Amino acid sequence: MLTQQHLNYHHLRYFWEVARHGSLRVAAAKLGVSQPTISAQVKALEESLDRQLFSRSGRGLRLTMAGRTVMDHATEIFGLGGRLVEVLNGAESKQPARLNLGIADSFAKLFAWNLIRPALKEHPGLFVACYEGKAPELLGQLVTGKLDVVLSDEPASASLPIKAFNHHLGEVPVVFCASEVLAKELRPGFPKSLNEAPILLPAAQTAWRHHLDHWFEMQGVKPRVVAEFDDSALMKTAAADGLGVVAVAAPVVAEAKVRFDLHSISEALNCGFPSYLITVERSLKHPSVRTIAKEARRYFKPSTSGVQSASQIQFSSNSDDHRV
Repeated sequence: MLTQQHLNYHHLRYFWEVARHGSLRVAAAKLGVSQPTISAQVKALEESLDRQLFSRSGRGLRLTMAGRTVMDHATEIFGLGGRLVEVLNGAESKQPARLNLGIADSFAKLFAWNLIRPALKEHPGLFVACYEGKAPELLGQLVTGKLDVVLSDEPASASLPIKAFNHHLGEVPVVFCASEVLAKELRPGFPKSLNEAPILLPAAQTAWRHHLDHWFEMQGVKPRVVAEFDDSALMKTAAADGLGVVAVAAPVVAEAKVRFDLHSISEALNCGFPSYLITVERSLKHPSVRTIAKEARRYFKPSTSGVQSASQIQFSSNSDDHRV
């Protein structure tokens, strides 16, 4: 079986030129070689791939289905090669700036968008690719370079075989919300009204769940847990249907009312979730990530955990973020 190590990119280039021009003669002239030479190179590529790449159509050549697949990939390969040469020669890359961002399942998605939005405004043309998943999986992609940063409600664990830096943005307060009918019923006598009230919570073992459970214990109330969710948007949707009470990040309560018709039961309370930007570099070097950290400070109360908050994060190589 052919492997990447055995693929001959010289042969691939000859095939690409023939496919682009639809003619052995034109491709040979462009490359400065004879037609028999370029024909032999294409034949060698077909043999190594064990696929026929061209079929005869009258006097011309026609790509087979396999040929079209190889052509698509070859165009991407040689296009990237051309851009690499431009960059190394000092020319500005034509490829738009890109941010590959991982978002932990348990992180509130409406709030995540509020953190990401300023980067799109400050960096026109920025392409953002968002990936959602479990924190350990996202951290693995961070280390391999597939992600630039991970947005999480808990730091990277010191027990993981991963070198990472936790940039603590701070802790966001939350407001308990519910459907209009349930909110009207539970608002009087809060927080005692939550005792035995139906509630929707983040999945067990998440940092936010631990904060909420601790707050319930401190208030001496025991809500009736009717459902747990990995997806915070789905949790809000269930709350909008009257299934139970949900904790909403305070900065997005107004937006949650518009999108999900959720109504507040409480004031903003300090039983929310911490937020971290996790990178493999001590300082925040990606311009868009720097913007996220800079704009995030307006959402968070000052950190009391001994870990840097957004207002304390430094963006130079002298940053003192925590390494795990």
